[in-house]
Amino acid sequence: MPLFDLQRVTQRFGDVAALAETSLSIYPGERVALVGSSGAGKSTLLRLLNGTLLPSQGEVWALGHPLGRLSSRQRRRVQRQIGTIYQQFHLVEPLRVVHNVNAGHLGRWPLWKAVLSLVYPLERDRAIAALHRVGIPEKLDARTENLSGGQQQRVAIARVLVQNPLVILADEPVSSLDPERSRDVMALLRELVVEDGKTLVVSLHTVELARQFCDRIIGLRQGRIVFDAPTAAISDAMLTQLYALEDEG
Repeated sequence: MPLFDLQRVTQRFGDVAALAETSLSIYPGERVALVGSSGAGKSTLLRLLNGTLLPSQGEVWALGHPLGRLSSRQRRRVQRQIGTIYQQFHLVEPLRVVHNVNAGHLGRWPLWKAVLSLVYPLERDRAIAALHRVGIPEKLDARTENLSGGQQQRVAIARVLVQNPLVILADEPVSSLDPERSRDVMALLRELVVEDGKTLVVSLHTVELARQFCDRIIGLRQGRIVFDAPTAAISDAMLTQLYALEDEG
């Protein structure tokens, strides 16, 4: 049974179709890379998968549920099992790292517990364990704004580890990092999802990272899937054509 199933999905913003007539399935344990130029539809596809966007046409199934037919409350229950790492990290920089990591609990904590934790951080052991896995346990009480970009991205990953979802979506998670740190973060993501038996769907601008760290690559152009194949089957010619077509468009 697929974790995600898109059935002839179209997503419009005004007169622009960001995604058009798209059908695909993603299965447990896969590491899937979405590649294509800016505006190809990668971020839109991820937002459809995590239910923050509902399609203009077609149907999105996530974890066995049709997202468009669920109530807001039912959809939030599904979303608790889908962790998302964003390009801009979405951290509250003036807060200490422990608070940003603990944000991974917010989907299941009652309001009183979330407020209390801002005064006296709760479940510090879980936060430390998550930070240890991403290599920065000593930053637990540091102000987030004092961390480097690579360290902030690791905090965002630790937040998802605390959430403990079935699947991790990552929207250009290394776009603001230099090449060496980009490889480090992608290696960390792959290691974590393999160790925990999770699924990873990640959008990337760098094809080399997609080939190195993912086992399936989906190429998008102007909101349509150009190819969808195991990484070993993706040729240089296919990638050259994908980006050449983007340039012509």
